[in-house]
Amino acid sequence: MDEFRFEQELVRALLRDQHPDLAELELRDVEGGWDNQQWRLGPDLAVRLPRTERAPELLRGEQKWLPVLAGRLPLPTPVPVRIGEPSALFEHTWTVTRWVEGEPSDRAPITRPDAAGTLAGFLAALHQEAPAEAPVSPTRGVPLAAIRDGFDQGLEFIEGDANTGPAREIWEKALAAPAWAGAPIWLHGDLHAANVIVRDGTLAGVIDFGDLCSGDPATDLSAAWLLLPEGTANRFFDAYEVADEATIARARGWAVLRALHLIGIGRNGRLGRPGGKPTWEPAARAALERASA
Repeated sequence: MDEFRFEQELVRALLRDQHPDLAELELRDVEGGWDNQQWRLGPDLAVRLPRTERAPELLRGEQKWLPVLAGRLPLPTPVPVRIGEPSALFEHTWTVTRWVEGEPSDRAPITRPDAAGTLAGFLAALHQEAPAEAPVSPTRGVPLAAIRDGFDQGLEFIEGDANTGPAREIWEKALAAPAWAGAPIWLHGDLHAANVIVRDGTLAGVIDFGDLCSGDPATDLSAAWLLLPEGTANRFFDAYEVADEATIARARGWAVLRALHLIGIGRNGRLGRPGGKPTWEPAARAALERASA
């Protein structure tokens, strides 16, 4: 993804056109974002505009389902409060959401061990059986065997690294573990450091529900290694309570897979390549260390 950016003037014009009562609030650029570019709007809101080919569809899913789920979630989320419709000014949907106060974890890592219980409580609340019409993803919540090529490609990002052997061993154990046999479960789908918010060293919010889907909860449970401080994964699974050994093995495999891909995106940022996110590499390397320990 090229780091294409919209200008504030477009956002202001869209607000004046469709939500004029919000149009004169202070508007500030926000760093980060992948599929969507974001601005802070006044003290309590944010505006998100899609900027990748897949983003409008993901945004529609978030607009439809996050308001349904947010009421049962114990952490702040960017619940849509206004919807922007395609117009002559902008051909895609866009959203005004609640602002979640704090810093993304790729800039301010979680340091407090009690975040393990907070994350477990959030995922236990989210991980309920999904309805038949819930979104499905080709790359999240699916059997790991369906995406094994992604692991081999990801290993190239850590060629010669001491974690290569442990990562491969964890991956093979995850592939060998029994597949998820339960009903499809609601998933965030993209729990990594840039998509959670931290205040005072602990988890304070979860953002970017564009990959919201249904399937195997192991995808989300990878957050035990992707997000939490070293040595707290067991504490997380004790608090989550319902993950068996096979699910934990798959979750660890997901953690290694996700960390490898995030390292690749971070490395692209470090090297100045389009679409790279330099703050993602240190966070992902730390996650791979935790998963491989």
